[in-house]
Amino acid sequence: MNLGTPALLEPRLVDDLKGSFFVPDYQRGYRWGTHEVERLLDDIQEAGGDNYYLQPVVVKPMDDGRWELVDGQQRLTTLYLVMRALKAYMPHAEVHYDLSYETRPGSAEYLDDPREDLSHENIDYFHMFEAFTAIESWFAKQAKPNLAAIRLSEALSSSVFVIWYEAPQEPEFDSRALFTRLNVGRIPLTDAELVKASLLSRIEREHETAAQWDTIERQLWSPEVWAFAAGSSYDQAATRIELLLDTVADLESGTHIKNRPRFHTFEILRPMILSDPQVVWDKIVDLHSLILGWYEDLSSFHKVGYLVASEVATFFDLVQLAEGRAKSGFDSALDERIRRSLSLAWTGVAALTYGSRKTRQVLLLMNVETVRSNAFSSERYSFSQHVQRLWSLEHIHAQRSEGLNTVEQWTSWLKEHLEALEVLDLSSEQRADLEARIEGALPSINSDSFDALHLELVELFSDSTDPDEAEGPTSADHDEIDSIANLALLSRDDNSVLNNSVFEVKRRHMIELDQRGSYIPVCTRNVFLKYYDTSAAAQQIHFWGRRDREAYLTALRAKLQPYLLEDTPENDSIAADVDEEDVA
Repeated sequence: MNLGTPALLEPRLVDDLKGSFFVPDYQRGYRWGTHEVERLLDDIQEAGGDNYYLQPVVVKPMDDGRWELVDGQQRLTTLYLVMRALKAYMPHAEVHYDLSYETRPGSAEYLDDPREDLSHENIDYFHMFEAFTAIESWFAKQAKPNLAAIRLSEALSSSVFVIWYEAPQEPEFDSRALFTRLNVGRIPLTDAELVKASLLSRIEREHETAAQWDTIERQLWSPEVWAFAAGSSYDQAATRIELLLDTVADLESGTHIKNRPRFHTFEILRPMILSDPQVVWDKIVDLHSLILGWYEDLSSFHKVGYLVASEVATFFDLVQLAEGRAKSGFDSALDERIRRSLSLAWTGVAALTYGSRKTRQVLLLMNVETVRSNAFSSERYSFSQHVQRLWSLEHIHAQRSEGLNTVEQWTSWLKEHLEALEVLDLSSEQRADLEARIEGALPSINSDSFDALHLELVELFSDSTDPDEAEGPTSADHDEIDSIANLALLSRDDNSVLNNSVFEVKRRHMIELDQRGSYIPVCTRNVFLKYYDTSAAAQQIHFWGRRDREAYLTALRAKLQPYLLEDTPENDSIAADVDEEDVA
């Protein structure tokens, strides 16, 4: 729909709807049922006198003085029947408009007297009668029907609005095309479309503003621009400029609304547009420039993106944070916001585990900072890829068999580790013996035979050059296994492939995932490339041992250092904030 053409657009009380509405033949007939009718009445009642906005009513003037009802037939027909039903309780109640249907010439008369004996003459009459019966039943179920009728009548005259959109009468503003646009997939008018129509009908440089609007919308559709600012892929959104419109409205009201009621933004901005449309547009343009400025500056891009992706701050919060600050001041404020969100000294970070609430947040920050701090690269952390996935914690080297409970899981685990035996430093006799025992156990594998083979294989795939690893897993290894030094971020879809495998099997899977184009965070990739341990022992490419964990922690501390609290006795006492929830 081209809302660049000026049009009358305003909230209008139901009681102020006047005139004759004509429903053309390109629309289907009236089809609301009991559920829709009762929901409308319940919603108005539950609003309790607060302003309540119905979906838009889209009309176009006709040459004979009537309104062509392009969209809103179901609502206006139901409201007509509601006001008709009010007469049973309030004889002087009036309906100020009438409806006629091109496909049902007698429908206007039937609406005034929806009789059961005529309800089977056609499908429209049937649904109209069913709706009228549902309205009568709704009143009858109220504790005090007369009082309910009075309150409903008062609401229709004082607090229940339709969004009235009056399309221009010009021939090029085709009614059928407009109807199709509104009703394919039942896409209603959005806040953005309502604001645009209102703004362009009043601003001086209408065509220039319309072109700017389209440019802003197009730039916000860039996946990386949108993801770092909004923290979502938001593929279902009709428009993306709504992020800016919502923010202008929230700044005006002083409060960020998360679950935004329909047309809330339009209602906040409408009086502002009536007062000075150019001021409103300038605010929108300024917010767009702010997003692009943050995006172009790699430091701001990564810090803003991290805060949004980790749900520490919203775009609205960051706009407020930037207000009145120069770039250097804003950068420092971002650092402080990240620091406060972590609220950890290094001792607290090192104590994080698989069950800690902040572990994923810390690992995300490590990944973002690894990319951001590379002074010789223009690479960006891909928040677009990040927001499209659910993330979990992956044990880099698993030594326990939790989660392996079925024959299918035992079989798959043993076959994967059987293929990886080639990397172990075993004699041909040892390898042949182990392969024979695994293959012999597979046809009739059970819990006991699996546990024995699992324990043996985990010990073999532990770093034999490390004295702390040579004895295989013991009860004392539990904390090491679940510590942040043995954890990495991986999408849940990819994580499900890896199960509780040892490092070498996971490394092979990771290479396969990378070859298939899966998005693997930079630090997770570095872990399985043995990037962090640069000592000679790092040549043990197939194992993840104590030295690897220590090197990983060293890298983690280096990347997080600017955001950590000082290691004072007071800060060291801050708990690692461990939850019992299963974060995987």
